[in-house]
Amino acid sequence: MPRIALYPGSFDPVTNGHLDVVHHAVALCDRLIVTIGIHPGKAPLFATEERLLMVREVFEPIAAKAGCTFDCTTHDNLTVTAARQHGATIMIRGLRDGTDLDYEMQIAGMNEAMAPEVHTVFVPASAPVRPITATLVRQIALMGGDVSPFVPPQVAARLKTKLARP
Repeated sequence: MPRIALYPGSFDPVTNGHLDVVHHAVALCDRLIVTIGIHPGKAPLFATEERLLMVREVFEPIAAKAGCTFDCTTHDNLTVTAARQHGATIMIRGLRDGTDLDYEMQIAGMNEAMAPEVHTVFVPASAPVRPITATLVRQIALMGGDVSPFVPPQVAARLKTKLARP
């Protein structure tokens, strides 16, 4: 039976932290599905289609190199519902620090109560990417700072183009 993993997030934008998680995740499964959560109350910097393009562009080569099937999609429901819809039995979650662990343990517990067949796997961030968050990357980019140390080159270029002042 193939091991199918779901890695949910907003990916607004894709960061080197996300990249780090994917490097680890593809070693744990046969198929990795990255799903972008769509929340009507949130106003992301990048449109859904742009985020899907970034996710595919950045993560698909990593999965291919590892021999892992890759797909990306969106979901506007509970992540455990999305996992079930895709046949995933593994939920991938990245952890940067103890604060993330506390929050993610609560979510994992609730997810387990709703879908006991979906197992949460925590992937600890590698030391160089621990401080990186998409929120901080957006703030730095919006204020004209250099985000190239924190995101893949393609994403840095997309941020630069999106935020170019006329």
